[in-house]
Amino acid sequence: MIIYWLIKRFRRWREARRAERAANADEPVRRPPARRPNTSEPLDRDAAISVRGLTKAYPGHEAVRGIDFDVRRGEIVAFLGPNGAGKTTTVEILEGYRTRTAGEARVLGEDPATAGPAWRDSIGVVLQESQPEQYLTVRECVELYAGYYDRPRPIDGTLALVGLEAKAGAVSGTLSGGERRRLDVALALIGDPELVFLDEPTTGFDPSARRTAWQVVAGLRDLGKTIFLTTHFMDEAELLADRIIVLAGGEIVAEGTPATLGGRDRSAARITFTLPSRLRREQLPTPFADGDGSGPRIEARSTAPFEDLRRLTVWAADAGVDLPDIEVRRATLEDIYLELTGATAP
Repeated sequence: MIIYWLIKRFRRWREARRAERAANADEPVRRPPARRPNTSEPLDRDAAISVRGLTKAYPGHEAVRGIDFDVRRGEIVAFLGPNGAGKTTTVEILEGYRTRTAGEARVLGEDPATAGPAWRDSIGVVLQESQPEQYLTVRECVELYAGYYDRPRPIDGTLALVGLEAKAGAVSGTLSGGERRRLDVALALIGDPELVFLDEPTTGFDPSARRTAWQVVAGLRDLGKTIFLTTHFMDEAELLADRIIVLAGGEIVAEGTPATLGGRDRSAARITFTLPSRLRREQLPTPFADGDGSGPRIEARSTAPFEDLRRLTVWAADAGVDLPDIEVRRATLEDIYLELTGATAP
């Protein structure tokens, strides 16, 4: 009963706030504007997110250094970078929680530094760490958050979207880690936002929970939502994202699709196999005779893997040998990311 009394009190307060907003509709909140950047390309007014010359400086440190990018409506974009690259600062500026030092930014057509309540209703945020009201049931929690919005989504439909229908009556504090994360997503979606910021949505998940979370994100794509995703998992970015933006040292170092980022589609393949014991390396055809590797293990870089494999298989047939462990491997997204950011694999 106490819970429902609190919800009732909150709804009364909400109605009073709506009336106050209507009375002051002609008096928007004003904040000092950021300096205009020196950029020749204008903002894309049709994009969900458009940034030009975005800069954030602190005494003795420039966290974000004049970056430009766009996110089209209905697109899933992964924003990658090592710790300290400026990702969180950039995202918080776009969410309206941090002011910029210089540059221009438009999110759903509004400047996030001065946008009002209607704009906030149109974005959803899933933080890396959060704690829903642990003494409310899942349904009560979603109902409570729905009260913050003028036009919330249906409660049942939102629970179904994130796979929590069967847990609607469970107390939030009893949910597993994966279920709590689904509840986080439900709370971000209940306002029916156009744009959703997902910050490390599967950190700490086991493989099964991660795949379930990916299905939820894919469901958001089907609804036409725009997703701005930050993650440290390359497989997650490769599976979910239409495009990837890589940030390092406060600057964008690469942008492209998962298949083409950093010239991945043009990178050399690696062909590896074990040389039979009765044969010598110098007997191999080019480029394998001069390849890398130690002992009997042969590793060769190839810019024409189809032709090099044909040459190798013809040689093996003529020599009467089998190469049962032959493997062809292109650079992975993680390989490209480490190269772009100058990081090292753990």
